[in-house]
Amino acid sequence: MSSPRFIISGGGTGGHIFPAIAIADELKSRFPEADILFVGAKDRMEMQKVPAAGYPIKGLWISGIQRKLTLDNLSFPLKLIKSIAKSRQIIKQFKPDVVIGTGGFASGPLLRAANQKKVPTVIQEQNSYAGVTNKWVAAKANAICVAYDGMEKYFPKHKLRFTGNPVRQDLLEINSKREKAISYFELDQNKKTLLVLGGSLGARTINELIEKHLDFFEEQDIQVVWQTGKLYFDRFQQYNDKKHVKVHQFLDKMDYAYACADLIISRSGAGTVSELCVVGKPVIFIPSPNVAEDHQTKNAKAIAEKEAAILLKESELENFFKSLFLALMNDEKKQKKMAKNIQDLAKPNATRDIVNEIIKLL
Repeated sequence: MSSPRFIISGGGTGGHIFPAIAIADELKSRFPEADILFVGAKDRMEMQKVPAAGYPIKGLWISGIQRKLTLDNLSFPLKLIKSIAKSRQIIKQFKPDVVIGTGGFASGPLLRAANQKKVPTVIQEQNSYAGVTNKWVAAKANAICVAYDGMEKYFPKHKLRFTGNPVRQDLLEINSKREKAISYFELDQNKKTLLVLGGSLGARTINELIEKHLDFFEEQDIQVVWQTGKLYFDRFQQYNDKKHVKVHQFLDKMDYAYACADLIISRSGAGTVSELCVVGKPVIFIPSPNVAEDHQTKNAKAIAEKEAAILLKESELENFFKSLFLALMNDEKKQKKMAKNIQDLAKPNATRDIVNEIIKLL
């Protein structure tokens, strides 16, 4: 086939957009002539991120159902009908060979329309708890690529492909980058480094936890590379004055951030969890309790149950954080065991394996 045509849809959050772009890049490297179109939700993050990655995108007028009764919910049926109609029109004009959905509002109507037009579809589900959109379109999908065991609870078993989640290719080898990373972040190579990740927007609870323990980290001779996220940088950047603290709104060089870390405190969104498996460092997960179906807790639990990470709920921080952190910091054997166990769960070739499933349908 000379130039296959693909439509990819996923968005709302970085967790849906990043895998979609990674899949597009892999398709482009295999089929340089391929035509790739993205479909997203108007006013959402993908409308900026996708063009920045070099791909065209069309927007649908769609949003999720709020858990509280809102005006948005009342307009949802209308938005859905209009989005399916617009999706049909896009598919009719573009004539894709395969349609790929990575979750998020827009992928539902698009995959529904593709199924109606008998176009093969592939779903990529990042979480250990299936999203509403993916469950809605699963029955007609040709293949469902997943990253966790036990997904037959949500999807037809014969369609499941255990591929893992796409991760940035520059994370596959980080050990050789340690020296460069230490100089990049202006760290002391003789001290232990704690890396703190709260997602691109930031996590208030994690940021306040770190602020409260800065003196404690200093007493323990630990330096901190702290990503506050966009919403909290102004509030916490003052701590850059402390010698052992490096405060960043956003970390551009994630490979360096992981390379210099001895220990990581992080949220447990699906993409981050997959990256941390590849990186293979001891991790304390503090899941966000404010996400759909509490999927971050379920993601972290799936890793913690294999003794590959520590799960600490926000409600437990006050009582347990300090003692738990100290115990882990002083137990090299446990750190090594956790690092090995989490790396055993890594799927470094996920993007390649997902694209193999897509190619089977051409």
